[in-house]
Amino acid sequence: MSNLEAAPDEVVCGADARCAGIELLSPRNVPLGGPRAMDVRRTLPQKQRSLIGAWCFLDHYGPDAVGDSGGMAVPRHPHTGLQTVSWLFTGEIEHRDSAGFHAMVRPGEVNLMTAGRGISHSEFSTPETTVLHGAQLWVALPDNARHMEPTFAHHRPEPLTGSGWALSVFLGHLTVRNPAGLDQFSASPVKTHTELLGAELRLEPGTSITVALNAHHEHGLLVDSGDLNLEADHVPVDHLAYLPVGTSEITLTAGTEPVLALLIGGEPLHEQILMWWNFVGRTHEEVVEYRRAWQSEIGAEGTISGTKRFGDFPSDQPAALPAPALPSVRLRPRD
Repeated sequence: MSNLEAAPDEVVCGADARCAGIELLSPRNVPLGGPRAMDVRRTLPQKQRSLIGAWCFLDHYGPDAVGDSGGMAVPRHPHTGLQTVSWLFTGEIEHRDSAGFHAMVRPGEVNLMTAGRGISHSEFSTPETTVLHGAQLWVALPDNARHMEPTFAHHRPEPLTGSGWALSVFLGHLTVRNPAGLDQFSASPVKTHTELLGAELRLEPGTSITVALNAHHEHGLLVDSGDLNLEADHVPVDHLAYLPVGTSEITLTAGTEPVLALLIGGEPLHEQILMWWNFVGRTHEEVVEYRRAWQSEIGAEGTISGTKRFGDFPSDQPAALPAPALPSVRLRPRD
């Protein structure tokens, strides 16, 4: 997914103060362009917290009637220095990228695109889709992987299930505690470049589940719908609950309504990154060069010189998205 804000802020990540307990992050609504375009609810990044592990971006959308919102229609756009993670609850999205991958995003299946040194891709909901509902997340690549060749992975995890609950681990691994018998464990084969966790959780009303966490990681719990308590704290719908390093186990309990939630986590990145528009870099100069290369490759500004950073794309596809104008000041950390 592209960040379609007309004047995106730069976000410098990696210097967050670590809190001692649960921290609630409120969403903000961001339109995906145009008068009928669907809105997304963004919980990462924001001023009070810009990273959870290497997770640096979380957009959550729907359920939206495609006839009203127009669905997802994001033409070709660029990325650098990150991995995109697409996860759907309802609907279907067609993915196409300049590394030659063409795939469908479907509920219960994860699509992970590694941008590395540079990639471009498009995302369109399919004509058969009537309701679109899901999440788009980005993972910042560490310095030792951010210049790699772009690639793509797809995986359909087999859910863990129990009385009144189901859990699908699409990245990393997770253990569900079972006080009456053997614990249940699930691991994803999808390659990441830092230790990460990504899982979907569904709870029926009145159900409680205890999940073991890596105490060296930080975690976030996004509530899509329902009535959920995280330990003794209620997590409102559309909010992201942050759990700091040192949390080794959590108990989640559904109230009177069924719960749909996402659990993410990972080892702290310990690197400062600079995000602007769809680019993740380290310096102002890098981001300026990424934008210059993209604009020249799509014929918006200047001429192409050397190898195309963002690759080739089929000529029969809609026109590419031009980059927004850079701010008039140097991209730099905020106080």
